[in-house]
Amino acid sequence: VQLQASGGGLEQAGGSLRLSCVVSGRTFSGGTAAWFRQAPEKEREFVAAIRENGATYYADSVKGRFIISRDSAKSTVTLQMNSLRPEDTAVYYCAARWPHTVLYRNADQYSYWGRGTLVTVSS
Repeated sequence: VQLQASGGGLEQAGGSLRLSCVVSGRTFSGGTAAWFRQAPEKEREFVAAIRENGATYYADSVKGRFIISRDSAKSTVTLQMNSLRPEDTAVYYCAARWPHTVLYRNADQYSYWGRGTLVTVSS
């Protein structure tokens, strides 16, 4: 299983960015895909997750601003980030695991990770 993330960049506060993660080597069936982020000198934190059945979960800090979605036909998970804030600046990672777990917010529950993509939000 391989995950390929893309879409990071520099954006002003209040703007939007979209991150994509292509999952190859396995279908979404029964699994969970998620986004985590890690800011400088901080621990990796949960951002959002989506199950194969479409159920979504968000960190409180991004709820109402970020939207996670998936296109099973394209094996792609997307994170639409709106109303960006400087505190959203971080390296963003996509991750996946099978099967789903109630511990989906824990990074150590995920077996597969993509390379990070940097998101920088200027004030």
